[in-house]
Amino acid sequence: MNDTERSCVTAVRTLTMDAIQKANSGHPGMPMGMAGLAYLMYGEVLKHDPKDPHWPDRDRLVLSCGHGSMWLYTALHLSGYDLSIEDLKQFRQWDSKTPGHPELEHPTRTPGVEITTGPLGQGTANSVGMAMAEVFLREQFGEEIVDHHTYAVVSDGDLMEGISAETASIAGQIGLGKLTWFYDDNDISLDGPTSLSFSREDVSARFEAYGWHVLDVGDADDLDSLRRAIDAAHAETERPTLIHVHSIIGYPSPNKQGTSKSHGAALGDEEVRLTKEALGVDPDATFSIPDEVYKAFSAVARGGEAHSEWNQRFQAWESANPEQAAVWTAALAGKPAKPLADVIPTTWEKDKVATRSAGATIMAAFEAAVPTMVGGAADLTESTKTIFPKSEQFTHEAAGRNVFFGVREHAMGGIVNGMAAHGGIVRPYGSTFLQFADYMRSSIRLSALMHLHSTWVYTHDSVALGEDGPTHQPVEHLAALRAIPNLVVLRPADATETGEAWRVILEEIDGPAVLILSRQDLPVIDRTKYGTVQGVGLGGYVLSPAGGDEVAAIVATGSEISLALQAQEELAADGVHVRVVSLPSWELFEDQDQVYRDEVLPKGLPTVSVEAGIRMGWERYAQAHVSIDRFGASAPADVVLEKYGMTTDHVISKVRGLLA
Repeated sequence: MNDTERSCVTAVRTLTMDAIQKANSGHPGMPMGMAGLAYLMYGEVLKHDPKDPHWPDRDRLVLSCGHGSMWLYTALHLSGYDLSIEDLKQFRQWDSKTPGHPELEHPTRTPGVEITTGPLGQGTANSVGMAMAEVFLREQFGEEIVDHHTYAVVSDGDLMEGISAETASIAGQIGLGKLTWFYDDNDISLDGPTSLSFSREDVSARFEAYGWHVLDVGDADDLDSLRRAIDAAHAETERPTLIHVHSIIGYPSPNKQGTSKSHGAALGDEEVRLTKEALGVDPDATFSIPDEVYKAFSAVARGGEAHSEWNQRFQAWESANPEQAAVWTAALAGKPAKPLADVIPTTWEKDKVATRSAGATIMAAFEAAVPTMVGGAADLTESTKTIFPKSEQFTHEAAGRNVFFGVREHAMGGIVNGMAAHGGIVRPYGSTFLQFADYMRSSIRLSALMHLHSTWVYTHDSVALGEDGPTHQPVEHLAALRAIPNLVVLRPADATETGEAWRVILEEIDGPAVLILSRQDLPVIDRTKYGTVQGVGLGGYVLSPAGGDEVAAIVATGSEISLALQAQEELAADGVHVRVVSLPSWELFEDQDQVYRDEVLPKGLPTVSVEAGIRMGWERYAQAHVSIDRFGASAPADVVLEKYGMTTDHVISKVRGLLA
């Protein structure tokens, strides 16, 4: 590298050391070892505009090994983003723009961060989702306005995680030619050398087997070799590319480079001085960057020019394609192209409909109204019934709206988040059985942490699954999902509530949502007799008033609403009048004011909760519970439900017990 390039690369290393040393916390090794790539990507390669980090046609770069966050922060600072030296000095401090791991949503969001990373492997899936979003949008709207690349920097740890294997497999299957991963192979993990656990695997051969284009760069500081590899990656349009980069962690720290001592802790004052001396810079200067480095590293001018050219193309495209432009604008704002109340069915031919089957009908009804919704199931499409019937499959040949993720739940979760984080135009979802939400919990949690418009559709929601037994029957899952902050969980009671739940998710919820659906048929509630579904958006409502001198309430969700209504009817015949409350979403209900909540569930009114899952959390609403607090069993669904007390008689006995 020439002197200017060397100065830019050195700046990444010195700022990394200074910020981490000031915080006395962080991971200096990766940013120092891969400093050359930071300069090359942000100073030369990326199509990005530091003055507008949200430009839709920018290239995306995901730092999957989020512990190396100073690699990203220094590159953002030096290339011209609104991230100052003072921000770098606040690394890992309260309410700073430079938290320990990159965060997409934060009280002071870091400009230029594309997605929250930290749990290793998540970023690999996120990058695949972003690349899929780019392909889909390019085919939908044209390459005049959508034509960008997606990159990820991945570590040994990322590639040890199972999610990266799932993700790389599907990326190779689809043939994402505009996706490039840089594999930082530094032979070190936190516990010590990777030979402890990750040395007999041939990573390059593994990726070739996945159908990837694989390149090798022997020295992370060899910028010319990196440039040639990136050019070769761009030239390969049929396969994603893995650029296998060999680096020295913590380089050029005299005593800690190449060891785990530089991985996850500040180098120490003396070692920082020695390293700066080795780099040929003033060992006593901190956070000191020459003006010529800022000039050479800055992407402001070239990024602004590229953005301006895109604006001109967009305006011409918008004038020539007004209908498509309207779809683009609505999708970018996170709204359907037309009101869903106009298309979602509210009447049903059958008296009983499984809510998963109702969901299929509803998705078909709003398919045209949400034209940028993309997603699918983890090899369970026939069971979850989540598909757009008039749309194509997402394949190497055509970027349709129906994604067949295969048996890759964790990858599905990270990919959906990547699509959502791409910029709002794509509205993604993923589906599987509720039991298998466990495989993707980290992705669900991250969707909530980032407030993404990710939709999770889970069917087969209780022991009513039946013969498949306890391995497939969720009991603790509703409680576990409700425990995640910022996540809205909806468990509709019938087909009509399911339609309203979908409408609320797509039109009203600003963040991720979980839709919980039944395998078994459920009675369609007569809305001329009972409460209207508008209460779904409020989280809960009085479905059926007491009809007499009210003495108690039954509150339920999903399939158990029918039990509550049956119990109400039988109790009323004996002169015991209770109200029935449908509570499809705790989170939406808790968002209402206290007056409304007290109207629905009056304080002091004896209340029984009914739900085919553990009772955890129901204590806030009820004093007695019909619940399932043990694992399920293999038997026909009606037998399991009876054995576990999901019966009208059990509900009635709980009500009478409260009133005794």
